[in-house]
Amino acid sequence: MMLEGWVIGSKLVLLGYVIWESYFHQNQTGAWAVLVYLIYICLVFAQLVLKDWRAICAIALGTAAYLTASFWLLQIPLLLLLLPLSLIELGESFKPRGLSLLLLIAEAWLVPARELPLYAATAAISWLGYLMIREGGEKLIRQNSRNEELSANLQRLTRALSENREYARQSEYTIKLEERNRLSQRIHDEIGHSMAGALIQMEASKRLLTVNPEKAAELLGNAIQISKEGLEQIRLTLKDTKPRSEELGINRLRLFVDELAAKHSLSASLTYEGNLDVITPLQWKVIQDNAKEAVTNTIKYAQADRVQLHVQVLHRLVKAQISDNGIGAIQIVKGLGITGMEERAASLGGTLIVDGSDGFRVITLLPLEGSREFTHGTRS
Repeated sequence: MMLEGWVIGSKLVLLGYVIWESYFHQNQTGAWAVLVYLIYICLVFAQLVLKDWRAICAIALGTAAYLTASFWLLQIPLLLLLLPLSLIELGESFKPRGLSLLLLIAEAWLVPARELPLYAATAAISWLGYLMIREGGEKLIRQNSRNEELSANLQRLTRALSENREYARQSEYTIKLEERNRLSQRIHDEIGHSMAGALIQMEASKRLLTVNPEKAAELLGNAIQISKEGLEQIRLTLKDTKPRSEELGINRLRLFVDELAAKHSLSASLTYEGNLDVITPLQWKVIQDNAKEAVTNTIKYAQADRVQLHVQVLHRLVKAQISDNGIGAIQIVKGLGITGMEERAASLGGTLIVDGSDGFRVITLLPLEGSREFTHGTRS
């Protein structure tokens, strides 16, 4: 469409130039000249209206023949300016595309020698302009096709993401239902039977209380023992269901590291060693808050591409270190971030160490009591 518009626009511009030169400089103002221009305008707009390529080719061929005949009959040299575009349009409708150049050369044999330079210049400019516009149009078509393909891929990925989110939501809901069903079944099978047995013993004791006090006391003792066992089963069930504090703490750090690697151009890793069970929930909160603050400073100022988080339980201390491979700092200036980390550590009797000599390191030391057994693990 862009190429067709350029061709028609070029024809009309050239026609305007031909009319201007004919009337004001060469005084070719005869009625036949006016008729030639009007017929040419009709042929131009006929090509715009027609959609069938065969009809368009026929019009282009007829226009070229019409201009050639008009030139020979009326001896108006400027009509040669209109001829190349019709020949190019005709030749480019067929394969191979180089046919238009052959038509231009063949037409040159019919042009008088004195008009040949004008024809050659017009043909060269028209042919080069046509090639440039055609190439630009083809690039635009390819780009539009590429954009449509990318749009289709984006829609497909969006649907896939939506389906994955829905699947994750349904999976989460299913897991919750399964866990609730498991707990309900366990309570029914273990605790429910114990409580029912205790209730039966107490009902029987109530009936025998006046008739046989000794038997009633025995049944009541059995009910008390069954109730104690039921309470112990409740405690064990809740203990098995509730995650341990170290699992909550280290898993939250894992989640933080995974989100950091996904959202920022950083390679983040988490390692740990020691008996994490001795770290209290309050200590885990201080470790996590200080880690977030330190990593935020790394993203803003360090120009680093790698961050390492390491949690180590020592004999009487828990050590949490956040380090990067950034530019570091010769002189540490304590802003609100470092001050806040120091205050959090101090609230639990700990301390904060900041080192900028090799990258940037923030070490949080929190006190523990008693000896520790060590285990080792890694996460990256």
